[in-house]
Amino acid sequence: MPASRHSHDHAKGLLITAIGGMTLTVDIPLIRLADGEPWSILMLRTGTTFLAALVVWTIWRAVTPKAPPLIPGRTGLAVAALYGVGSITFVTAVFHTTTANLVFILTFNTMFAALLSWLFLKERPRAATFLAMAAMVVGVGIIVGGSIGSGNLLGDVMAMSSAFCIASALTISRASGKDMGFTALVGVVLPFIVAVIMVLNVGYAVKEPWWIVFNGAVIMPISFFCLATGPRFISAPEVAMFYLLETVLAPVWVWMVFAEVPSRDSLIGGAVLIVTLVAHSLWQIRQGRRRRAAAVAVRHPA
Repeated sequence: MPASRHSHDHAKGLLITAIGGMTLTVDIPLIRLADGEPWSILMLRTGTTFLAALVVWTIWRAVTPKAPPLIPGRTGLAVAALYGVGSITFVTAVFHTTTANLVFILTFNTMFAALLSWLFLKERPRAATFLAMAAMVVGVGIIVGGSIGSGNLLGDVMAMSSAFCIASALTISRASGKDMGFTALVGVVLPFIVAVIMVLNVGYAVKEPWWIVFNGAVIMPISFFCLATGPRFISAPEVAMFYLLETVLAPVWVWMVFAEVPSRDSLIGGAVLIVTLVAHSLWQIRQGRRRRAAAVAVRHPA
């Protein structure tokens, strides 16, 4: 691929993923505003997301036959399943730990993506990446350690599980090279079915359902589609980095709306995570510029 084309695709991927990451920052506040039970919230959120995806895909398909498939083969099924399990663990975490703990731990998907890319795509991380991983383990340890005995450990484990599912889905999408934009949206069928079964058993309870309807019909389709499309143009770890937007902004929105102040352990652990990821991202950008400059020098020797 020509360098100019690669640069254009990379910039396109960064823009698409940035839109998805920014949109995702309001997900948690909208869930909290709905004031409902976890399974009822999950049922509404995933049901409206799936319905919105089908409507958009049907219109797109009617306009042009080049619309991306809902699920591209067996690989698409695996990605859809991972997004589905990730949705279940994410919503469970929302109701069993603080917003700060949740979003800080979700940033671990960046390092999960780097590890998975190394193991399955043979993209070996550099020494600086290993150091960043070690620092992030320390940060997550501080957050989880402060939760033991406080009733938040389950939520922290669910948040970690969600991070792993996201990283796995991004890595598989990157390896396949297929358009997985709608696959992430179709993946909500699994948590929707589980949620419906649970609601039938425990009952439906959502005081302000329109917040969730808006979340599922607008916010989730935009964010899921953009974040799932990103791996076509940029690496899985790079896509995972954009979840940092939620890490930084979601606690701000929650603090503004609910006056929920993060605990000291969450702030310390989160600071370790954010500083590590920002430093590692800047290092990656610098290394990328050096490699491109070296490639230009080889093609056009003096």
